[in-house]
Amino acid sequence: MNKRIRSAKEKIETLMYAHPKGYDLNLQRISVLLEKLGNPQERIPPVIHVAGTNGKGSTIAFMRSILEANGLAVHVHTSPHIFSWHERYRIGQYKGKGKFVDDEKLSIAIDKVAAANGNQNITVFEILVAVMFILFSENPADVSLVEVGLGGRLDATNVIHNPAITVITPISFDHEALLGEKLSEIAFSKAGIIKNNVPVIVSAQKDEVIKIIEQQASYRLAPIQIMNQNYLGLEKNGQLIYQDKKEFLSLPLPRMYGSHQISNATVAISAVRALSHKVGFSLTQKALERGILEAEWLGRMQRIKQGPLINMFPQGSEVWLDGGHNPGAAKVIADFMKELEKKERKKLILICGMLKTKDASGYFNEFKCLAKEVLTVSIKSRTSSYNAEELSRIAYKCGLKTLPFPSLYDAMLFIKNHTKREKSRILICGSLYLVNNTMTLNEITSL
Repeated sequence: MNKRIRSAKEKIETLMYAHPKGYDLNLQRISVLLEKLGNPQERIPPVIHVAGTNGKGSTIAFMRSILEANGLAVHVHTSPHIFSWHERYRIGQYKGKGKFVDDEKLSIAIDKVAAANGNQNITVFEILVAVMFILFSENPADVSLVEVGLGGRLDATNVIHNPAITVITPISFDHEALLGEKLSEIAFSKAGIIKNNVPVIVSAQKDEVIKIIEQQASYRLAPIQIMNQNYLGLEKNGQLIYQDKKEFLSLPLPRMYGSHQISNATVAISAVRALSHKVGFSLTQKALERGILEAEWLGRMQRIKQGPLINMFPQGSEVWLDGGHNPGAAKVIADFMKELEKKERKKLILICGMLKTKDASGYFNEFKCLAKEVLTVSIKSRTSSYNAEELSRIAYKCGLKTLPFPSLYDAMLFIKNHTKREKSRILICGSLYLVNNTMTLNEITSL
């Protein structure tokens, strides 16, 4: 009898049982493991390494879209995923867009890493990063886009000692228990990806963050480009205007929602321009235009326009999703909701679920005088989430009208039964796990 072949998901779940610790910021374990594997991180295509608190995924999506429109094969590593572990590894294709790794390739890479590690103590994230290096080293491509998992200085991805470019997106408070209680401490951790003589592209930041990043860039002799100092991007007459010391570009606006995507696209343009100079390829105007237009990043300011959920409500109602989970993300989400409110007034209702590791008060404070109701839910299958009653109490203390519900569906049913003919703007928010639950409820089970 043939033994059933285990899926990549099953293998990762086995590893999670054997190595249950989440994050333990330390480069020693993964360095030893990669040495056993022959240091595959030294054989991957040129890397753009991306750190920051918010906007990493969207910025990477813009960079990938532009580079692929320019005819390049692009590997992409991001985390976390929405539906499957495969989403963390997009393998570049020389004809067309990259594709999520197939199960066979992922399974083989997991086996290689697990065998090399043996019974040594290690975190699952470190194993998954080693898997990324195996996949990217064994599959040819032109560029690798690598997102930091947490922080930067001691993140497992920071064994990349000679990236082509580093990028730092907006930094705000998150993971304080691991990165520090002060914004300067968090910035110091994120700036740890800056390498000797490697150009660093920096988004618009608070002054205290810029100071830390500039200090680290100076120490590393890294050429630095800071948004609104060395390059800028803005919306003008329905166009995205990009300008730096050498170039002035008029490009289409992103299709991704929110004015913050102008900033993310601008950072991406600056980064791919820097990469083209560093690596040596011609970046076309057409690729920039097409790349900006075609970029997408699901689960961030995403509008659901069809399916069972939208059919529950009166015509003209809106359902939005966003998995951002910290005060910085809440601010850009709230700002976008304010933009929508100026265009058409509708009752804003939040359905929120959140992990206990997140600053729920800081998140809710951004929606004061904006959200009419906050319906709190526990996140299905996540024992580390706030229960609905706990989260509701936090929202109440922030001055919001709030009710707890046992499930996302119950919250949606409440809105359906109480809005009647009133048009509402429903924002499902607070966690990518809740985004997963919502998409599943709307009969979307894969990307």
